[in-house]
This record gives sequence, C-alpha cells and structure tokens, in this order.
Amino acid sequence: MRGSMIDLAVGIIIGAAFGKIVTSLVNDIIMPPIGLLLGRVDFSNLFIDLSGNNYLTLAEAKEAGAATLNYGLFINTVIDFLIVAFVIFLLIRQINRFKRQEEVPSAPDTKECPYCISVISVKATKCPNCTADL
Repeated sequence: MRGSMIDLAVGIIIGAAFGKIVTSLVNDIIMPPIGLLLGRVDFSNLFIDLSGNNYLTLAEAKEAGAATLNYGLFINTVIDFLIVAFVIFLLIRQINRFKRQEEVPSAPDTKECPYCISVISVKATKCPNCTADL
C-alpha cells in the first residue's frame, strides 16, 4: 500500500512539473510563431471587453477591473491541453503494449494423467506409464 501511495505522489509531482513545461512550450515556443504567421497576433492579449470601454491590452482591462472574455488565453489553454492529452495517450499506449506482451501465457503442452499423476503430452490419448485410456 505504501509503495503505491509513493508512486502516486511521485506521479502527481512529475505531472505538475510536466504541465508547467507544456504550458511554457505553448506560450513561449508554439504560439509566438503562429501569432507571427497570423499577422503579429499575441494570443495572450486577445480579449473581448464586456464593459464597453476600449482597452489596448488585457493588463489594462484587468487593472481597470473591466469584465473581459479572454479567448486568446483560452486558445493557449486548449493547445496546452491537447499536447498533454496526446503525450498521455502515447504513454498509456506504450504501457498497454508492454502489459499485453507480458500477460500472454503460452498454451500448456503437457498435462497430468488422472490415474498415475505422471506428466504426459496434451495430445496423448493413452498414458504411456499406466496405459490408461484418457
């Protein structure tokens, strides 16, 4: 029980660190080139102001306390999620592949004679030791 709990704790810690790495990958590596290709768009600064005022940046709107729909941050989060989900999918697929290879038992090629308890071939119809019909 303790080993499983420690494994779970280590998994949670590594998962949280992996999530931070993926978030940085999305925000700092993937989204800037996409924004550049789409006409120098900063996705983290895309928002809709619901208060009716015009703010140039999301930081200005938040500082003023304006209600905003931050769809640029949502796009970043969706891409972040898709990367994490894809990596977890690949990881689970590999784990299942290893488990399947380990779990495949080979069919037994011998059995015990019910009369003399000697080991004989599965295909045998007569025990070679006690000559009993099987």
